[in-house]
Amino acid sequence: MRAVVYKGPFEVAIEQVEDPRIQHPNDVLVRVTSTAICGSDLHMYEGRTAAEPGIVFGHENLGVVEETGEGVTTLSKGDRVVMPFNVACGFCKNCSAGFTGFCLTVNPGFAGGAYGYVAMGPYTGGQAEYVRVPYADFNCLKLPEGTEKETDFVLLADIFPTGYHGNELADVRPGDTVAVYGAGPVGLMAAYSAMLRGASKVFVVDRVAERLQKAEEIGAVPIDFTQGNPAEQIKEQTGGEGTDKGIDAVGYQAQAQGEDREEPAIVLNSLVETVRATGALGIPGLYVPSDPGGPDEQAKKGMLMVSVGRLFEKGLRLGTGQCNVKRYNRHLRDMIIEDRAKPSFVVSHELPLDEASSAYEKFDKRVEGYTKVVLHPQAA
Repeated sequence: MRAVVYKGPFEVAIEQVEDPRIQHPNDVLVRVTSTAICGSDLHMYEGRTAAEPGIVFGHENLGVVEETGEGVTTLSKGDRVVMPFNVACGFCKNCSAGFTGFCLTVNPGFAGGAYGYVAMGPYTGGQAEYVRVPYADFNCLKLPEGTEKETDFVLLADIFPTGYHGNELADVRPGDTVAVYGAGPVGLMAAYSAMLRGASKVFVVDRVAERLQKAEEIGAVPIDFTQGNPAEQIKEQTGGEGTDKGIDAVGYQAQAQGEDREEPAIVLNSLVETVRATGALGIPGLYVPSDPGGPDEQAKKGMLMVSVGRLFEKGLRLGTGQCNVKRYNRHLRDMIIEDRAKPSFVVSHELPLDEASSAYEKFDKRVEGYTKVVLHPQAA
């Protein structure tokens, strides 16, 4: 089958790879009709992880069940399904508690598994014509038949639940004011989710004009951090108090204000200053235990200079970690079905799989309006 294969820093290619097959009675094979490029894929694409050439990318996958293992009971050939980026067993201690992003079964020695991602287990990615789904009864979420709302539903694999998860981590409630740092796909989903949860005012911080425009279009207040300290800009619009809650949708590749260099802890420290005393921070933005491209020796070890003293002084609560997609995807799916949510506003490009190399390059450079790319390996 054709698949997006990592060749080395800043290079992917469409190559023929071995077709997936049923390996366990609980597996299904899915014919992939939509698969999205994620900001997390860019970390591998840029050589900022330990990913080795040959890995097939793709953890945001939707398609149609092509074949089922003999132990599968709730799925049949022809079912349209979307899979969480988390590969999870459904029965370990963490999965039973709802923490499917930290499954203890699927990736021995590590809490959590995912498709097509470095250190997240042996699961081939779905930026390909087919993908194998283990523990399929648990991991597949059924969708309505047909092709309607395809670009909405594919976002249930990761960024819509992840944006919502940022709000859960920050305990966003009706009436809250919220600051979201980052207007990439996850940041926009976090801002959108805050509004769905009843936030009274949402600020979105970024420097890319098209992304800030998207934030404004959904009713958020855009904050361009190149125009001045974002915490101060937000305080000026909140009576000097700051927001009730804050969400980091940037992660460790954050840019220093007014400079063309990375400052990995700047978003965390900016949030500490942005959120009022006794508020809460949600951090779904990715941080890693090692970063070969870090700007200094400490950052390369995943150790950042965070203002813990101010965090403590202000009595701020803090939640971190990747999204447990299964916790949210069913009710978010139902909101899409009932036209209560339409996350596809963030999708800028829909392309055939063969254009993946160009799409990665443009998405990485933030050019030509590339905010979120959905690839279509096969016809729906």
